[in-house]
Amino acid sequence: MRFLEKVSKTAGNTFAIWVILFAVLAFFNPGGFTWIAPYIPVLLGIIMFGMGLTLSLNDFKAVFQAPKSVLLGVAAQYTIMPLLAFGLATTFKLEPEVAVGVILVGCCPGGTASNVMTFLAKGNTALSVAVTSVATLLAPILTPALTLLFASKWLPVSAGSLLMSIVQIVLVPILLGLVVKLLFRKHVEKSVAALPLISVVGIVAVASAVVAANAQQIAETGMLIFSIVILHNVLGLLLGFLIAKVLKLNFADQKAISIEVGMQNSGLGAALAIAHFSPLSAVPSAIFSVWHNISGPLLATWWGKRADKQAANTVNNTNYSKVV
Repeated sequence: MRFLEKVSKTAGNTFAIWVILFAVLAFFNPGGFTWIAPYIPVLLGIIMFGMGLTLSLNDFKAVFQAPKSVLLGVAAQYTIMPLLAFGLATTFKLEPEVAVGVILVGCCPGGTASNVMTFLAKGNTALSVAVTSVATLLAPILTPALTLLFASKWLPVSAGSLLMSIVQIVLVPILLGLVVKLLFRKHVEKSVAALPLISVVGIVAVASAVVAANAQQIAETGMLIFSIVILHNVLGLLLGFLIAKVLKLNFADQKAISIEVGMQNSGLGAALAIAHFSPLSAVPSAIFSVWHNISGPLLATWWGKRADKQAANTVNNTNYSKVV
């Protein structure tokens, strides 16, 4: 079990590397990964089931302890990213399938990787977990509604079909995870160490499958979509941080809100795009999955080192004051 825990921890810490590596492999050798595509909803369901196994009532304490911060994070998640997506799709006059794909990933809740990034950034991890949890539980309602509102300009959107897919992929597995944890707590606690490895394998497989299925389209329009995804992600991180700062949240909360807003559940976006629109609509989600696993760790590392440096300076100043 210790070996598995060590492997799982290593996989979690090197998550971004695996996503990038397998995305590149899938791009140059699509035939080796396209077989995964039909299993994307199942893989996401497993990831969400794992999320349910890790959730507890303590994760929702932040909702009651700091409701303003949690509500701000959820509201920012479901306003900033959809509006940015709509603005980018309109400004760049994207073709319908790509425009819907950009909007769809913008309307998804934050990804669970945001919790790890917030921890590395020395942000408020409890707040991050609470925002991710609440936003994910609201996804069956808000993601279809927002997609209908912003994407129907380009393609017909069935909010009811999207709702059913999200219930099946997200809500049911999470609730099953919670039930299993309640019934078999001791067994779950022993196996929970392996969950990061399962999540990494699942997300890497989803991203690889989408890249493989759209290798030709990515080669033709990849730079445009990549540029839009970078703008979407970076502006989301920036605006999330600025709104939290304007509303006078502390710095740890500002970092948590920034990361929550900027990092999306791109795997869910890809699954919904393939199921309800077209493989091309899944390309923005696939590229987002690769990119935010570059930008997230970079930002988190910079913030984390900055926090360590400030802490060290504080200790040195305190020791100096005692000597004087």
